[in-house]
Amino acid sequence: MSGGLVLYLDFDGVLHPESVYRQPGKGGPYLADAPGHALFEHAEMLEAVLLPYPDVRIVLSTSWVQAYGGSVAKVARRLTPDLRARVVGATYQNGMDADEWRQASRGMQILSDVLHRKPRDWIALDDDYLDWPDHCRDKLVRTHPVLGISTPVVLAELRAKLARMHGE
Repeated sequence: MSGGLVLYLDFDGVLHPESVYRQPGKGGPYLADAPGHALFEHAEMLEAVLLPYPDVRIVLSTSWVQAYGGSVAKVARRLTPDLRARVVGATYQNGMDADEWRQASRGMQILSDVLHRKPRDWIALDDDYLDWPDHCRDKLVRTHPVLGISTPVVLAELRAKLARMHGE
């Protein structure tokens, strides 16, 4: 996909608290130290925010893709059907050097994908704000590590940046 409008989407600290762990035999990822929260608890909220913008595509910028063997489809199954239909890829792809990708900051992982994918415009939803390239910081909607996108300030910033991408 070249051109178009892209939302780079992390999962942990965005759609649910960042304290997600994976343990063999545990039946998949689980939340620790986050009582009262659930995995993907804010997926429907994101779906509602994106509803007025059907042309926005999602690129997964989550370590889940690398952790699950590079399968975008497998990871995207966790999303709501509407969000899943928007997914066009991930910042991690099979064939990449997994160690090199993991060692790069989230901002650099996304910038590398932007340079490759060449979207017309883009924003990123992430709680990881460290080591972002200065010229990309305005593209980041920084989420709360526990509350994710659910805080009013984050939702307002996301809506404003989506509107700006659409010339509103």
